[in-house]
Amino acid sequence: MTTTDWTPHRREDGELLGWIRPDGEDWVAVDLLGRAASDAGDWLDAEEALEASGLAWLAEPWMLELDGADAVRVKIAEVVPPGEQAPGRVVVHTDDFGAIDAPVTRYELPWPAPGALRPKRPGEVGAAPFA
Repeated sequence: MTTTDWTPHRREDGELLGWIRPDGEDWVAVDLLGRAASDAGDWLDAEEALEASGLAWLAEPWMLELDGADAVRVKIAEVVPPGEQAPGRVVVHTDDFGAIDAPVTRYELPWPAPGALRPKRPGEVGAAPFA
């Protein structure tokens, strides 16, 4: 995936919120996970989509669907967009639910994040993070 024609969009303090990429004559907002955050439209709509979502959504619980297993509740630990010399990555770890001594499993995913990483649905618990 090439991001050379994507324009970074930052909030007032300089923190990266995502990018705006061309889509024909229109523009699409792209979040930090490399996923479309808006439909194709005008530039201001793409900016507004990124501003409205902010960064708080990264701290929410997520679910990672593993092959042949129940989805596991995870937290996003790191998002590294692709650079000139390296591919990007998304690092998540099993949710420790605030327990300081809970073992966690770390998963390194490609960037853009695969569909197997998704927001937690209301009422969803997920597989037990530790035995």
